Amino acid sequence: MAGERVRWGVLATGGIAGAFTADLIDLPDAEVVAVASRTEESAKAFAERFGIPRAYGDWESLAADEDVDVVYVATPHSAHRTAAGLCLEAGRNVLCEKAFTLNSREAQELVGLAKERGSFLMEAMWMYCNPLIRQLKALVDEGAIGEVRTVQADFGLSGPFPPTHRLRDPAQGGGALLDLGVYPVSFAHLLLGEPSEVMARAVLSDESVDLQTGMLLSWESGALASLHCSLVGGTSTSASVTGSEGRIDIPSGFFHADRFVLHRDGRDPQEFTASAADGTQASLKHEAIEVMRCLNAGETESPLVPLDGTLAVMRTLDTVRNRVGVTYPGEAAPL
Repeated sequence: MAGERVRWGVLATGGIAGAFTADLIDLPDAEVVAVASRTEESAKAFAERFGIPRAYGDWESLAADEDVDVVYVATPHSAHRTAAGLCLEAGRNVLCEKAFTLNSREAQELVGLAKERGSFLMEAMWMYCNPLIRQLKALVDEGAIGEVRTVQADFGLSGPFPPTHRLRDPAQGGGALLDLGVYPVSFAHLLLGEPSEVMARAVLSDESVDLQTGMLLSWESGALASLHCSLVGGTSTSASVTGSEGRIDIPSGFFHADRFVLHRDGRDPQEFTASAADGTQASLKHEAIEVMRCLNAGETESPLVPLDGTLAVMRTLDTVRNRVGVTYPGEAAPL
């Protein structure tokens, strides 16, 4: 596919699908050729909204469409295993929203299927593709703050979310952890890798999903991460990484950062901001650009969002749920 336009299919028609498609159609090397939903009415309305030529009222038709180079899966994460698996089985490449799946077993099944088919697969962890987060990661790796000692990150929404909302529904993988907590956990993994020990406490809803969860992760190096997610209180969505010789602070919106501040011992603080060429950091375009780069290069996974890293994050999320007592319908307990 080197140098060719990449033809996208969009599976699902909710808010995140709309946001991604709006960014996608602004990219000169991308073409959205098909959309699918569980109902033809929803698919047609989405297609008319974005000028997409084909609309399917079932997922199977999109998966079978040989004019589609890659499918963006934007269903609730409870359906990711089925939707992404259907596309991979049909030979499609897949970008799958986070949380990647409900649990690490499902994630491993998708990774195994992609490798068996030789297809591209990536979690839509847009934070990892954000140019400023990539710059922060490079600074840490280069030793700008010395050896990493602590990571802190939070993501909370004020709500309130009624019991009928998907975030309160166990059948849809509800709770703060998989929808919001995946970001703080992924941020810690990006900087330190998979933790050696996981501790967690949560407040559960009447439906037995987590309303808020606190996590303490530790590594054999002695590093610690203090992470928090919530559906009952709007947090600053800040993040910080502290090392033996300084720290880096993201004051707000760490998962789509547009600025951070580097503090180093004996030096003035140094602020890093997004360049005008990067555009708004709330844009999802960077993950789409990475997918298209990989496809044109013949790569089956992204070095920015590697599958081993996705699997490691899912194992950590499983462990957190074990610690706080959250399981979803059809899962064995403990995971």
